[in-house]
Amino acid sequence: MVQKKVVIKNKTGLHTRPAATLVKLAAKYNSEFYIMKDGMEINGKSIIGVMTLAAEQGSTLQLRFDGKDEKVMAKAIVELFDRGMDDV
Repeated sequence: MVQKKVVIKNKTGLHTRPAATLVKLAAKYNSEFYIMKDGMEINGKSIIGVMTLAAEQGSTLQLRFDGKDEKVMAKAIVELFDRGMDDV
């Protein structure tokens, strides 16, 4: 299991487009992926779950990855957050 903390950098937070980008990237991997925020834990491969977080700019999220490709998946997902979810 790999755990990482990330901060939402993009101004609009995890609205529809960045949430879809995140879920699409997560779907490329076999490992389980969960996101925790304010006591809520959701499946990071679920667009509905990601949207229910209502994560705004500056929100801190705890990410958990578990599976065969967890390290590669964690690296790719953290990089996406570091790039501001590619939200332009």
